[in-house]
Amino acid sequence: MPTRPPAVAGTWYPGTAGALTRDVDRYLQDAPDWTGGPIRAVIAPHAGLMFSGPVGAHAYKAASAGHVDTVVLTGPSHYVAFDGVSVYPEGAFATPLGDAEIDTALAQSLMESPAIRPMPAAHQREHSLEMQLPFVRRLFPEARIVPLVMGFQTRETITALAAALAQACTSERVLLVASTDLSHFFDARTAQELDGRVARHVAAFDAGGLLETFEHYPEHERGRFVACGGGPAIAVMMAARSLGATDARVLKYAHSGEISGDFDGVVGYLAAAFGNFSASTGAD
Repeated sequence: MPTRPPAVAGTWYPGTAGALTRDVDRYLQDAPDWTGGPIRAVIAPHAGLMFSGPVGAHAYKAASAGHVDTVVLTGPSHYVAFDGVSVYPEGAFATPLGDAEIDTALAQSLMESPAIRPMPAAHQREHSLEMQLPFVRRLFPEARIVPLVMGFQTRETITALAAALAQACTSERVLLVASTDLSHFFDARTAQELDGRVARHVAAFDAGGLLETFEHYPEHERGRFVACGGGPAIAVMMAARSLGATDARVLKYAHSGEISGDFDGVVGYLAAAFGNFSASTGAD
């Protein structure tokens, strides 16, 4: 397959290597060092870098304390409606920091699940995975990626993706990434209340509880009230648990109003890690 060109470089994040490196490094410098144990999975946001970068940096800096050969990126489809999960099975994703090569073997293994199939159109405009690449390329320049975009976020698709990840991603050098923002366009106080529910489920490593909260709303409202990438986040939590992770940490929470100054309609952002680590960590 051809190399997928960036869709939002130069708009959602700097389109040149120098400017992008400076921004990413600044966010990473402000994030605390990780003092816990091995991390198998993280949650990170996917808004424009100036909004989500200070939060996402917490997840990626923590994960960079370990060895990562492949980053499996899971996120929601914002533009294409479909059943199941779309994988970009070969080639690369181009970025200002160099091409992120696809781990073809792992992608093929994941496609043994009937829920996962190639659908390049789902990746053309999608930003939920692309917004992870500045950190991936900066911190794991030799790592390959597997891009997975979830269509309709049904319980069946969520559990199927979780099972596929747990079966295929057994290497401790595979990092699972769930890309999601939290509530959308509520006032800051309401957003913090809504997002607090998500944070509590994440901190408790309670994927089932988060799924119940997600399903409390009609499908078209789940992204607004809970998380636009709630399905991928729940699937990654389930998979991390199946792969032996025992601990969860919320590393950082913020909302867009803290950057824009507009507290009347904000988007929430969360960074979290899952793995095996002590109670004393570098969490914020």
